[in-house]
Amino acid sequence: MAKVELKKPVIDEISAAIKDAQSVVLVDYRGLTVEQDTALRKQMREAGITYKVYKNTMMNFAFKGTDCESLIPYLEGPSAVAISTEDATAPARVLCKFAKTAEALEVKGGVVEGVVYDGKGIENISKVPSREELLSKLLGSIQSPITNFARVMKQLADKGGASEEAPAEAAPAEAAEEAPAAAEAAPAETAAEAAEEAPAAEAPAAEEAAAQETPAAE
Repeated sequence: MAKVELKKPVIDEISAAIKDAQSVVLVDYRGLTVEQDTALRKQMREAGITYKVYKNTMMNFAFKGTDCESLIPYLEGPSAVAISTEDATAPARVLCKFAKTAEALEVKGGVVEGVVYDGKGIENISKVPSREELLSKLLGSIQSPITNFARVMKQLADKGGASEEAPAEAAPAEAAEEAPAAAEAAPAETAAEAAEEAPAAEAPAAEEAAAQETPAAE
């Protein structure tokens, strides 16, 4: 069987994997221990990332004519490729985090949503929150005004209930305030009536005194 026929299935496999990929990242895995390599592969599976080691010549053929063609210059030395079809930042995030504890792992470069980045660029991409985190923050920002509005409405409703009860409680106080006023008004009216009746009582006495003095004068 010709070498080309042996290579074709591998090239087709790579081509199929990168066809609908959100991101493709190349790394140099030289120097990783068996334990570190096993741990890295486990983290990749849990994040839904395809992680495989391919020959550079195979990836070279598969990358041509695609968005990943810009990664061909990075195909030097042993290379492994991390591919994600769902979360564009997942490969960069997992690889860069792992590289902090495994210095032998080198991120060469990658293509994220059609844009090529070098190793430094992929490190910056790794700091971008995941899609789930972004959606969670967006949902939180939407719910926050609604929650605040509901809280304000409840406070207004509570205050409204207190205002409706206030007049009923104030009624006895108003009655108490009116009572002294009525009590003060009553003596004033009695005094006025007494003042009006007093002259009327004195008038007959004056007339009788005058009648008695008249004969004496004669």
